[in-house]
Amino acid sequence: MDLTELKRRMKGVSVVQITPFNADGSIDLEGLRENTHWLAERAAGKYFIFTPVGSTGEFYAMSPEEIKAVIKVVVEEAKTKAVLLAGAGQAGTIETVRMCQYAQSVGADGAQIIIPYYHIPEEEGMFQHFKQIAESVAINFGIMIYNNPAVSGSWIRPSLMKTLSKIPNIIAVKENTPDIISFCAMRRAVNPEDTVILCGSAELMFAFEAWYDCPGFVSSAANFMPDLSYSIYEAAAARDFDKLRELVSIIEPFFSFTGRVTQNHGPHTGIPGAGDAYTGYMYIGVVKAAMDIMGLSGGKVRLPLVDINEKEKDELRDILKAMGLV
Repeated sequence: MDLTELKRRMKGVSVVQITPFNADGSIDLEGLRENTHWLAERAAGKYFIFTPVGSTGEFYAMSPEEIKAVIKVVVEEAKTKAVLLAGAGQAGTIETVRMCQYAQSVGADGAQIIIPYYHIPEEEGMFQHFKQIAESVAINFGIMIYNNPAVSGSWIRPSLMKTLSKIPNIIAVKENTPDIISFCAMRRAVNPEDTVILCGSAELMFAFEAWYDCPGFVSSAANFMPDLSYSIYEAAAARDFDKLRELVSIIEPFFSFTGRVTQNHGPHTGIPGAGDAYTGYMYIGVVKAAMDIMGLSGGKVRLPLVDINEKEKDELRDILKAMGLV
């Protein structure tokens, strides 16, 4: 896919796919293949982006060989149905480059790259990190920057993002600031002809950012409710905010449930400014349980995350029934 077409398709719903693990901790590659096929059938002809082994895919708990195996399966199953931006981010530049080059070699359209974590660089290092990654792959291999302060402890400010956006194959930003003012500042700073700013914080935050012409959002819940997630995008694209509010009211109980689950298993160990104080990361286990309930392959999470319990699964089943999903 050429870069112009890839940029044009940076909208709609970006699904950060879960990685299903068996009870013994191994990857359920056949379950992943079936999940991807199910998603791809629903994505065909629509604006969908698939991202295997992002944060929701628990890439940090996987070996390089496992990450590569997941990327390859997703490319094989969905190449003609959706844009594929493989999760390729690592803490260091060299390993990130290697994973991007692998994703390119097996046919991914591009990569989603989390900003460096653990040792947080100065702006010079942040710029050189992404510049080297972009220059290490073909010009038509797109890079989506994952600008998430919760998992990295840093944030690329609008002025630096404007500079990065001028690198030709940096085509999108998954923007995870929880602050609508900061989101608007990012939108003002970056020309959408250079780089598209997407809502990185799922359906509920998108409902606010859609007022400011945000062209799409990143979702974990779309793993099991792609049609509903896409309806939210379509309502926003049509500027039908009454319909958007109606759809959000349908999914809000699911997100409220996720917050309660975190409290049940809490307290969360994050310090102020780190992690997500409302939902934590129990959401991954919740999404996996929802997929199991719907007959897809969710499976287990890997430590240090923990799964939800049977009582919580019963409550989740009732919520999914109320949403019309089971």
